[in-house]
Amino acid sequence: MKRLHGIFTLFCATLVIGGFGQSIQSDVVTLKSGAVIRGTILKRNHKKVWLDVGPDVLVFSMEDVDDIEAEAEGADIEVESDTLFHTALNLPELSPREQAKRIGSAVIKVSTPRGLGSGVIINKDGYAITNAHVIQGETNLRATVWFPQEDGTLKRMVIEDVEIIAVNNHIDLGLLKIEHPDGGEFTFAPIEKIEGIELGQEVFAIGNPLGLERSLSQGVISTSQRSFNGLTYIQTDAAINPGNSGGPLFNTKGEIIGITNMGIPGGEALGFAIPARYVKDFIRNREAFAFDKDNPNSGHNYHKPPPRKIFGTAPQLKDGTSETDDR
Repeated sequence: MKRLHGIFTLFCATLVIGGFGQSIQSDVVTLKSGAVIRGTILKRNHKKVWLDVGPDVLVFSMEDVDDIEAEAEGADIEVESDTLFHTALNLPELSPREQAKRIGSAVIKVSTPRGLGSGVIINKDGYAITNAHVIQGETNLRATVWFPQEDGTLKRMVIEDVEIIAVNNHIDLGLLKIEHPDGGEFTFAPIEKIEGIELGQEVFAIGNPLGLERSLSQGVISTSQRSFNGLTYIQTDAAINPGNSGGPLFNTKGEIIGITNMGIPGGEALGFAIPARYVKDFIRNREAFAFDKDNPNSGHNYHKPPPRKIFGTAPQLKDGTSETDDR
């Protein structure tokens, strides 16, 4: 009986909003059942959408929604520019499927003669982040980019004009510059402005695992403070495989919260990403890690100092001013 009542309410609301043509509301929610409901979106996140249809407010699970057309969507978003990357305020929380439509084309495939990985464009001018180990020792790079078209499709293009700007082997990050074939602007993804990672937070990754282009996997944050070799990583149960390396880990606002860089061989649901704070610091200090084409392994490597061969006080220090001079 409750199900029939819900269907009747939905039918009446649709009739009132669409049948008489009196509404000035312009947001449209299309359900997977084919039903189209017009109204004003009051609130939405990655799980539900609240739609004001006049006499009532309808709530739909995103699992039942096929598409949403919101006239004012993005009007309140404020994009802020930093050093070669962007952050944003007032981003809506959406499902991974919807976010993939919005910023999925910012994800690229990075190919070298030895293999391939992923990357993400962070600037309209074509600056992109990937892993250092994806491009390590290579100078001949290609980037596969997907350009959005007016009909909603994506045009796949391989760009060979790719420049390595900086490489930091210690934190496993590389900065690239890709030239637009038509001199236009790239779709980019914003980097998280303020770190707000929480245990259990829903996240998703887009990349090219094993060469399977534009693959999306989703999961949650297992921990935000997993330490290896003096560095802290984000641990997630989202599937991370070879080929995902260098790709973005997103939150439900579509912000880059990390750059995926490794999984545990033989481990299940054990993926790791470099936190966004490391990424921002690397970009801001990129000149310290500037790439030298004559030395493909350039970047700061901190070597261990040579072991001490002779112990005791050095002769140069035996000037009679210390009690240890005779030792």
